[in-house]
Amino acid sequence: MENKFTNWIKWENRNELEGIRYIGIYCIAVSDKLLNEFNFIQDLEYIGMTNSKGGLKSRLNQFDTTIKKKRTNHGGADRFLYEYENYEIIKNNIYVAIHSFECNNKIPSPNDLRIMGEVAKCEYDCWAAYIEKFGRYPKFNDKTNASKYSKIQT
Repeated sequence: MENKFTNWIKWENRNELEGIRYIGIYCIAVSDKLLNEFNFIQDLEYIGMTNSKGGLKSRLNQFDTTIKKKRTNHGGADRFLYEYENYEIIKNNIYVAIHSFECNNKIPSPNDLRIMGEVAKCEYDCWAAYIEKFGRYPKFNDKTNASKYSKIQT
C-alpha cells in the first residue's frame, strides 16, 4: 500500500502534488529530518481522507487554515494545533504525502461511488498498517489521547 503514495514533500509545496485535485488519503508527518520516499514512519502523525468535491486540495487547505489559526474547521488539525501552536516554528518540519483516486465525485456514476468506498476503506487500511507497525494510532488520529486546541480557547 505504501507504494501508492507520493513521496513526502514539504507542507508549503503540497499544491504541487500530482493528483491533489482528486479524492484520496493524505498523511502528515513532522520531522527534523529530510523526508523523501513515503513509508509509514513514527513521524507520521495524522492519516486523513476526503471524498469531498474539492478533493485533497480543499481538505489540505482546511487543515492549513486550522493550523494557522484562521478557522478551526478540521478536527485532526485542531488536535495537531494543540501540540504545535506556533505555525512559524513548525512549518518547515511539516511534510505531506497523498494517495489520490481519480473519479467524478461531483456527479458520481456507480463506479465512481465504488471508488469513493475504496477511499474510505483505504483510510482504515492505512490505520491498520500503522497500528501493526507501531502498536498505536498516529498521534492526532488518537481522539482519546489528543486534545483539541479549540477546546482550551473557550
